[in-house]
Amino acid sequence: MAMAEGGPEPPGRLRARSPAAPIRPVALPLPPGLYPLGMGGGRDGLIRVPDNPALAGRPLPLIVMLHGAGSSAERSLRRLLPIAEDALVVLPESAGATWDIIEEGGYGPDIARIDAALAGVFAAWPVDPRRLAIAGFSDGASYAFSLALMNGDLFSHALIFSPGFAAPTCIVGKAAFFVSHGVLDEVLNIDHGTRRLVKRLLEGGWAVRTVEFDGGHTLPEPVLRAALDFLNEPPEEEPA
Repeated sequence: MAMAEGGPEPPGRLRARSPAAPIRPVALPLPPGLYPLGMGGGRDGLIRVPDNPALAGRPLPLIVMLHGAGSSAERSLRRLLPIAEDALVVLPESAGATWDIIEEGGYGPDIARIDAALAGVFAAWPVDPRRLAIAGFSDGASYAFSLALMNGDLFSHALIFSPGFAAPTCIVGKAAFFVSHGVLDEVLNIDHGTRRLVKRLLEGGWAVRTVEFDGGHTLPEPVLRAALDFLNEPPEEEPA
């Protein structure tokens, strides 16, 4: 893993930027509900607006949730439903059956689609930059893990559920990582995935919380709620 320096941005870097400080909303652009993300094509993606009085008049936490291989925004949302009322949820879809780094061996069309989706969200919605999470399950977890390493100057948090690998082209910033995995997972082995990846994070000085649970390739509700608690924890104060 190499640190990004001057010159062209390495593949995998996102250009979209949230406001530097939380913006207090007057009214949301859309009422609570589920809407097309507006990327066009057969795999458009979705955005879900929460119906939560506790979030009224406040900058919204944002969770960008990436689906697994052969999956979709709808299925990804079903996994996230237990906590979907607690954040603005953006659900991009890969152009192919899975994400470009896996299907094509490099970052390209899917990075562009995620970047465009985020630019539109940041322009229209009052997002809290202190609670801006990239998340994913399975192949989506591996992709989200990689994006968080390459874009830690954008994402404050990474919520990673059952990853297999990470393939960053650079390291920029340090998002806080929540990583979960079932110890009985037969699809993506916990030793080859989470345990190996978390070891590298800890060695590199990242803030990490790991949850290993007695189960397989799944995402239990208690794990989701622990991830939400991690996202909502107040940031540590700088020493005086």
